[in-house]
Amino acid sequence: LLQLQPPARAAPLTARGPAACYGTSVTSAKIQVNGVHLHYQQTGEGSHAVLLLPGMLGSGQTDFGPQLKSMNKQLFTVVAWDPRGYGKSIPPSRDFPPDFFERDAKDAVDLMQALKFKKFSLLGWSDGGITALIAAARYPNLIHKLVVWGANASVTQEDVRIYNGIRDVSKWSEKVKKPLEELYGHKYFAETCEAWVDGISRFAENSDGNICQQLLPDIKCPTFIIHGEKDPLVPQAHAEYIHKHIKGSR
Repeated sequence: LLQLQPPARAAPLTARGPAACYGTSVTSAKIQVNGVHLHYQQTGEGSHAVLLLPGMLGSGQTDFGPQLKSMNKQLFTVVAWDPRGYGKSIPPSRDFPPDFFERDAKDAVDLMQALKFKKFSLLGWSDGGITALIAAARYPNLIHKLVVWGANASVTQEDVRIYNGIRDVSKWSEKVKKPLEELYGHKYFAETCEAWVDGISRFAENSDGNICQQLLPDIKCPTFIIHGEKDPLVPQAHAEYIHKHIKGSR
């Protein structure tokens, strides 16, 4: 599925977006969606369109650099987006109202429609996996296939304890911290991480800690769930729950 090739170079941008047609290069542009200017990268010319959804504090480039470079560009047209308030989709600053996952799901789907994709697949990592689950359930006619990894459909009290363990970014490993500090600057990075911990922890107050459990049976597309057994942030029981409640998932 993957092909190796030299690092892709970004095509020149015009005020209206990419100047070059999409090929093996990676183009970078912004498009207005739901009142905000969302940044995305696009590469490839295949008939199968795929949206890559990054995790908490992530961006297309920080979370999916290898995929943008090496996914098969004849089979796929690959789009990686920066959700509002993340990456280069600032302004606005990132906030976490109770419906932030639903908002991201609508933004993601509306972005792909603005880019004129009629049907597309979703590959979501971490928070992006949660967003992808919601999008696949809410917009079944638009989603071709779904891959989620490191995702959860609820928040337990144990999860809240784990999240509070990463609240202080000064305690993060240099390897994880450095690219995010370079992307955001220390202040925005630190404050947004704290806001994320508060925002996602609120789901624990719901019945069963629900984020999107009730939506899982509505997902009809082929679904593949990936989970790392050493994932320090998301216990494996979450992946097993998602698998059990999406019919036919693997």
